[in-house]
Amino acid sequence: MMKKIKIIGSGTYLPDNIIESENLEKKFNIPKGWSEKYSGVKQRHYITSETGAYMGARALESALKYAGIDYNELDLIISASGSFDHPIPHNSCLIQNEMGKFDDTIPSFDIDSTCLGFITSFDTISYMLDGDRYKKIAIVCSEVVSKNLDPNDWETQTLFGDGAVAFIFGLPKNNETSCVIAADTKTYPLGSKFAIVNSGGSTFPSALNQSSEYYAFKMDGKKLIKLAIEHLKAFGTAFFDKLPIKIQELDLIIPHQASRVALNFFKKTFDLRDDKVFINLESRGNMLSASIPLALHEAITNKKIKRGDKILLIGTGAGFSIGALLLEY
Repeated sequence: MMKKIKIIGSGTYLPDNIIESENLEKKFNIPKGWSEKYSGVKQRHYITSETGAYMGARALESALKYAGIDYNELDLIISASGSFDHPIPHNSCLIQNEMGKFDDTIPSFDIDSTCLGFITSFDTISYMLDGDRYKKIAIVCSEVVSKNLDPNDWETQTLFGDGAVAFIFGLPKNNETSCVIAADTKTYPLGSKFAIVNSGGSTFPSALNQSSEYYAFKMDGKKLIKLAIEHLKAFGTAFFDKLPIKIQELDLIIPHQASRVALNFFKKTFDLRDDKVFINLESRGNMLSASIPLALHEAITNKKIKRGDKILLIGTGAGFSIGALLLEY
């Protein structure tokens, strides 16, 4: 498909509040070392007073500074977060409000495909950037997960972290080759309720006075892994069957930082060397939609990626979906 699109800047916001796994284990009476062994997380960031919109705004400011452009040069702002500050209004306008841009009229909307939000949004805007109506587009992924975890669920309590990341996209110049080479997503509705927050919608409108059964994020990790085992290899095989390159030949692969079990399964499924797969799960945790773009940002800033490299973004999301996007950076 070869859609021309270039990453021109990125930025992050991570709360100062770092939570070590050993402290969580003490707090919730979890056996010492359990988190690192099973979830694969040694530490993560939790908010104190921040909101998702606040973190998203700070990440966007950082990305704009990195790109060397002004806020008013943006033609669109997309929030690709899975969590939200309020059911209504959408996250993207709250991020603009936190930017203090009360008189500006840059359009904004949300794209929510949970952990796959960045891939879905990246794929979508690759069709929108036309150099006319849309010249520069921002995608913001800002996640607050820590407030909605069940204290009795060891897996979720030790796995997730908070934070935000933003990317600015534009069109490459005439002699530049940055593009989306291919993208695909498949949804397997059998798993639509394997990862769920029950309240906040029309089924259970309010979490007030409700137990964690309603307000807390629920995840059946075993069923999700089973679905991944059933479908991931076939998805990846079909994705690369149409391309003149194999997954093992790519410069770097950035998977969703789902869990240690999921990452090990992914590497084994596609016979990948450790140095081909970028992982930051141990220090960041699973950050829902922010996981993939944060890892991409860190790979860029740590010079693991250079212009012209072919990079695969791939992951799973609640729904249950598998998505991938192959880009030339």
